[in-house]
Amino acid sequence: MSNNIYLKKGLDIPISGTAAQITKKVIVPDVVAVKPTDFRGLVPKLLVREGDKVLAGTPVLADKMSQNILFASPVSGTVAEVVRGEKRKLLEVRIKADAQQEHVDFGVRKVSDMTAEQIREALLESGLWPALVQRPYGIIADPQVKPKAIFVSAFSKAPLAASPEFALGDEISDIQTAINALGKLTDGGIHFSLNAENYSGTPFHKLENVIMHTFCGPHPAGNTGVQIHHISPIRKGETVWTVSLLMLAAIGRLFNTGKYNLKRKIAVTGPEAIDPAYVEGYPGISMKDISEFYGSSENLRFISGNALTGTAVGAEGFLGFFDNQVTILREGNEYELLGWAKPVRLSQFSSSRTYFSWLTPKRKYNMDTNLHGGPRAFVLNDVYSKVLPMDLYPVHLLKACLAQDIDKMEKYGIYEVLEEDLALCEYVCPSKIDIQQIITDGISLMLKEMC
Repeated sequence: MSNNIYLKKGLDIPISGTAAQITKKVIVPDVVAVKPTDFRGLVPKLLVREGDKVLAGTPVLADKMSQNILFASPVSGTVAEVVRGEKRKLLEVRIKADAQQEHVDFGVRKVSDMTAEQIREALLESGLWPALVQRPYGIIADPQVKPKAIFVSAFSKAPLAASPEFALGDEISDIQTAINALGKLTDGGIHFSLNAENYSGTPFHKLENVIMHTFCGPHPAGNTGVQIHHISPIRKGETVWTVSLLMLAAIGRLFNTGKYNLKRKIAVTGPEAIDPAYVEGYPGISMKDISEFYGSSENLRFISGNALTGTAVGAEGFLGFFDNQVTILREGNEYELLGWAKPVRLSQFSSSRTYFSWLTPKRKYNMDTNLHGGPRAFVLNDVYSKVLPMDLYPVHLLKACLAQDIDKMEKYGIYEVLEEDLALCEYVCPSKIDIQQIITDGISLMLKEMC
């Protein structure tokens, strides 16, 4: 029996460029990148050298703080380049992919016959343990910890998000296997959240061994953090794990086929995408591999993920480990003379009804990255609370982060949020405050001082 939760607060951003539900291309990558920057708090240890041969599933990195946590190559090939930044910080391990893919054979395993310890070891050995994200803080799950519960969101209302039914609807068997396996790692069960608007139309409602919930409401109703807040809020000293539907499918493939297989359908979206649709590829593929979806890369922003919370990787960048969406936007770097004196903007969207977009609620807009103004005084208002469906005081939390006041950060909810949960607050912010960066800095402080 499902638990139905209705959220009124939030905002669906009407951006154009939704991917048509067809797969236009199967990408045979030239080079893929394993990026330590995809994982919060990771101090990477390099396990390979340039010129080394690797298979899909060969470890290329380890966590220096917990060296049994491995990060594997998504493809077979040759280590082409190790990219470092300032102070020799490891940024990427680039692998030139083989035309014919080969995998490390981890062996087919029957989950029902495995113990929790055997499942844990299988995930660690294969390099799939980093798929499990621990809250608070959104770090890689600690293998020594038994979480209060595990949470999965089976839908997203983020701008132009990939359709889970199209991308993963044919992988129910693998997802069920992963659920059966992960269920042995916690006593609190697996909380599985679906979109109430499409509950009977999704194949995921037939999954077993889960505690089913349905959520109805605008974005961010599909965010795992929002769902946790309404199902079982995180208190000080508690730990929960989250895992995406995408990673559940990969975990299930590991047990059912014995292979580390991260292949996925990727939605290429955005106002600047030409005939947006899906491609089939791997995490770490280059933006060059989808060049047919855009013309000149000049004055374009390439985002691994969605427009609110994704990472700008550039035309030479690579898809992130957790992402199955690319968003292509036009850089909003044009100066608008006397823009403040133009209240009638029929081609632009306003969440506050400043313009007349509210008269055409079904219209989609060709949005760009223009901020339409610069940073202003950070004043107390109710704008954030209108789009944040969580019982928190977002302005107080943000100011506590700025002041580096740990006691107040705990009081106002730092344990419950990640950047994605307050991304809409940043979008509607009249002061143009970089809210997600403030939360990032706050979490970094908590990791430094409390862990």
